Amino acid sequence: MTTSTDLKALVEVVGGDRVRVESLASPLQDPHTLDLKPGQIAGLRAADLLVRIGLDHEPWLTRALQAAGDQRPAGRRHDLDVSAHVELLQTETPRLRESGVTHVHGFGNTHYWLDPENARPITGDIEAALARLQPADRSVFEDNRRRFLARLDERLADWQRRMALYKGRRVVVVHDTWPYFARRFGLIVVATVETTPGVPPTPATLATLPQRMKEAGVKVLIAEPYSNESVVGQIASRSGARAVTLVPSVGADPAARDYLGLFEVNITRLTAALAGTS
Repeated sequence: MTTSTDLKALVEVVGGDRVRVESLASPLQDPHTLDLKPGQIAGLRAADLLVRIGLDHEPWLTRALQAAGDQRPAGRRHDLDVSAHVELLQTETPRLRESGVTHVHGFGNTHYWLDPENARPITGDIEAALARLQPADRSVFEDNRRRFLARLDERLADWQRRMALYKGRRVVVVHDTWPYFARRFGLIVVATVETTPGVPPTPATLATLPQRMKEAGVKVLIAEPYSNESVVGQIASRSGARAVTLVPSVGADPAARDYLGLFEVNITRLTAALAGTS
C-alpha cells in the first residue's frame, strides 16, 4: 500500500510481477486532507508494506493506522518512509506560523518526487524493503531497478536538453508544489499564489501579484489540474503571463500513466508555454 500514485508507480517498477500495489490517495485528491473509506482501512490492515511520502505530507495517516490496527505478529507489516535519503528543500520553514497553526510543510517541502533524480534514492529504499520481505526475489528487484534507472537517465538527459534554452526563466506557481522540479530544470520560482499551502490567496495578493509579476519579468504561471480556474485566469490576464497546467502526480492526466510519463507530459507542456514567451 502506498500513500500516493507516484509511489505506487515506483514500487511497481521495482517490484514488477512480484508485487500487487494500491494507492490510498487518488492523483487528484488533496494528499494532506485524505478521508479513507472502510475498504481502504481494510486494505491498509492487510498490506505487508506501507510506503509513505513522510514528513508531514500525510497528517491523516496516523489516525488511519490506528483505525486499521494490526493483529499479525510483530514486524510483519513494514512501514517505509522514502524521504529518509532525499535532500530536502525548505527545511528552514518554521514549524509553527505566528498564528500558532502548524505549517503543512513544516519539516521541508514534501513534493520531492517531482525531481526525477530523487527516484534514485526512493527506489533504492523500495528495493531494500521489498528484498527484506521477499529475500528470494532480491535479484529480481535489483534488475528491475537497474533497468528503470537506465531509462530514467536517458529520459532525464533529453528533458534537460529541452529545458536548457529556458534556464533562469522566472515563473510564479499557484501551489508550492514545484521547488524540486524548478531546481532540477533551472527555473526560478519568484512567488507562490497560495502563500499558505491549501489556503486560497487573499484579496491583497490578487491585487498586487500581477504587477509584481510584470516588474519581475514573469511570463509563465504554473497551475495544477485542481487549481481555481477563476484565480488562475484573473492573475494571468492581469499580469500578461501565460498559464500552463502541470501534472503533480501519476494518473492526474491520462498521458501521465507512469513516473516517466509524468515528466514527459510536464516538460512538453512547459517548453511549449515558455517557447511562446519572450
